[in-house]
Amino acid sequence: MKLFDLTGRVALTTGSSKGMGLAMANALADHGAKVVISSRKLDQCEKAANDINERLGEERAIAIACNIGYKEQLQNLVDETRKQLGPIDILLCNAGINPFYGPSRDIPDEAFDKIMGSNVKSNHWLAHMVAPDMIEKQRGSIMITSSTSAFSGSTTLGTYSISKTADLALVRNLALEYGKKGIRANAICPGVIKTDFARALWESEEAQKALNARTPLGRIGEPEDLGGIAVFLGSDASSYITGQAITVCGGNVMCR
Repeated sequence: MKLFDLTGRVALTTGSSKGMGLAMANALADHGAKVVISSRKLDQCEKAANDINERLGEERAIAIACNIGYKEQLQNLVDETRKQLGPIDILLCNAGINPFYGPSRDIPDEAFDKIMGSNVKSNHWLAHMVAPDMIEKQRGSIMITSSTSAFSGSTTLGTYSISKTADLALVRNLALEYGKKGIRANAICPGVIKTDFARALWESEEAQKALNARTPLGRIGEPEDLGGIAVFLGSDASSYITGQAITVCGGNVMCR
């Protein structure tokens, strides 16, 4: 059990008031971490944090609102985390956006910049903001949610795929830059998970049947399927794993 024990560690999570992010934050808290729940809407963050605290019977989670598109809000998120919980041991960058669906030739420049800014640059900012805490301890884990779409192109989600591939490069660079300081960086690459964010991909019965048919495990992923990988990568169980892209897709990616 000690391999997965996160007691006393502080985990800063983004995009964690619902869906995959909330499932991963719950799992980190279950294994002892003090967790920051963060997204744009404070009321949703507070509900998620309160639910964790009520379930565990102690104050294990706090809520801090943050729009990842703004550097000053990310810095406030880090500063408030340190103020309320202490130095940061684990960073989970799960927040992301996709405001455009269609061929990449039609994407407006504003939407392209928004996707790359939120899905890549914000993770770059946040990772370097928390690094000093981890360097001080000579230990830390950075996790960035990428996607199995990072491994292929798309005629409808092209810029999103580009951003998620860039996250893989970011993880590798962080792993190289900070490895000798005891900091690990890895990407979590979900397939289609039953969340509001991916609703267009699984909502119809026909789409679900098609996805199930080409997935070796025969089903669409659930948010809770991400909990174990977050705990693994955040804990000492993965102490010699860095710079990796780990897929959580029921085997779907190998069948493309």
